[in-house]
Amino acid sequence: MALSITIELGDADLTYFRAALDKAGLAAAGKPDADIVKGALDVLGRAGVQDIPGFIGERIDLLEDMLAMLSDSAWAMPEADRRRVLDALAYFADPEDVIPDRIPVLGYLDDAVMIELCADKLLPELEAYEEFCDYRAEQARTRGVDPATVSHEDWLAAKRQVLQDRMHERRRELGVGYGSSEGYGRKRPSYVNRSWRPTVDRIAP
Repeated sequence: MALSITIELGDADLTYFRAALDKAGLAAAGKPDADIVKGALDVLGRAGVQDIPGFIGERIDLLEDMLAMLSDSAWAMPEADRRRVLDALAYFADPEDVIPDRIPVLGYLDDAVMIELCADKLLPELEAYEEFCDYRAEQARTRGVDPATVSHEDWLAAKRQVLQDRMHERRRELGVGYGSSEGYGRKRPSYVNRSWRPTVDRIAP
């Protein structure tokens, strides 16, 4: 029998988690980028071999999207944008979780909260990347090619430039902080019907 539990985080709770995320971002200045990426990949790897609740799995998909943005050569993020994503992911380079991942079900609850806050902070990036992936998949179907083989065509580069320019503009509109504690005020990246993204290797611990 399934048991439904609703967890609501108040402003004080979110302040705690946001402070931890911001602290990790400051500490990231002294960490190699590879350590930050590996920390996030380790979360994916551990989650991939456990039976986790659906709502946590949805956030794990978001984490995978953040990593895909970094590794997708067709998306070709400028260095300043890559730095912003890496700083947001820095929390996952710290092996000391608020809730240890070894605890069944609840072990990824803090990771899910942190991923949600990262996604909130990176909303313009995630929106733009999702639209880019949708466009690439649609154009690949129209042209009868595998989206995995599409990378540097002129039509894709032009779309990428438009989306990244818009991403920068939306970031300026939203500022550099977090969005509403009640969720995004804009369209959220979809958890379902996701277009093709590069495969992110799930590194086992």
